[in-house]
Amino acid sequence: MRVLISGATGFIGRYLVPRLIEYTHEPVVWARSKSKAEKLFGAVRVIGDLSEIGNDEQIDAIINLAGAGIAEQRWSVARKRYLVDSRLDTTWALNGLVERLDVKPEVYISGSAVGYYGCQDDDRLLDEEAEVEQGFTHQLCAEWEQVALLNRAKGVRVCLIRSGVVLGEGGALAKMLPPFRLGLGGPVASGKQWLSWIHIDDEVEIICMMLTHTHFSGAYNLTSPNAATNADFSQALAGVLSRPAWFRVPAGVIRLMLGEGSELLVRGQRVYPQRLLDAGYKFAFDDLRTALKQILEPDD
Repeated sequence: MRVLISGATGFIGRYLVPRLIEYTHEPVVWARSKSKAEKLFGAVRVIGDLSEIGNDEQIDAIINLAGAGIAEQRWSVARKRYLVDSRLDTTWALNGLVERLDVKPEVYISGSAVGYYGCQDDDRLLDEEAEVEQGFTHQLCAEWEQVALLNRAKGVRVCLIRSGVVLGEGGALAKMLPPFRLGLGGPVASGKQWLSWIHIDDEVEIICMMLTHTHFSGAYNLTSPNAATNADFSQALAGVLSRPAWFRVPAGVIRLMLGEGSELLVRGQRVYPQRLLDAGYKFAFDDLRTALKQILEPDD
């Protein structure tokens, strides 16, 4: 399949593009910085503007992973608007491409996140039909998903991937590691809040599977079946690094640093991949400690 990918130079995309090539797909990368993408992916075709794709060109699938990092800055009014626009503008642009293509793509895979369920404080398992907690993260993901779903009216199969914290070399884990390596890591706030995670190998494998398995449609939670509390995650990470995990970070400190965005760390969601399991998907990494050891001790 010829697969157009936006957001390919991000953390997930850097793993996904090589996997697509392994599966003999033909990636086409849409990137703001053509030079950066060409440096990352070598001979892969890179475009800087969707106008470079003609109306009669064959695009079999679209994977949209683009969007500004939600936890990178404090959530000012302007920042929240930017987080929304960075997702919706790209999605609308891709919708416009689908509209003008003579032959529509078979499938459109749209990024989303477990933030769709809102930040919650209880231990409920949240499957794809779970009740949501209203708030900014739900609004952000819901609007993103609604725009992507418009492609169904054009006869395109749409998959929405609600990803948890994706663990791999880089990404969120790289930001967590420095204090833990120094023996200064520990739980955030109460430590009771849930962290829904997925290994990068499972993340990209599921995306690739959705390209060719036509029964996949609609929303899917891309998380391990075994979410961890923040305290358990801290203990597992410290254990793999052979370090203590004694230094708890008070919620007040996080709120002072991140403002409203602190809810991403002091609250959470216990998300469960019910639809993936019902479809028969077998996770390569469903145990947190095993996943962390594979990433941090790959040669052992």
